[in-house]
Amino acid sequence: MILIVDDNPANLGLLSDFLDETGYEVWVAQSGDMALQRIEYALLDLILLDIMMPEMDGFETCCYLKGKIETYEIPVIFMTALY
Repeated sequence: MILIVDDNPANLGLLSDFLDETGYEVWVAQSGDMALQRIEYALLDLILLDIMMPEMDGFETCCYLKGKIETYEIPVIFMTALY
């Protein structure tokens, strides 16, 4: 199961559709807070995490995840649409 966290709906849709078509179970969240709520309901294999989000950015979200015994082992891949 993969959780995609991004505040941009277009990015969420693109990644979610691609991963879903390749057979992965995908959950989405549009904010760091929403991601933290989602992890309470599923055992995740991977988190794709946008760096730049309002309120709680990707770095803050990752620090929270890595600070909890239940989630610190979940791999996190940071992503950004900026170039």
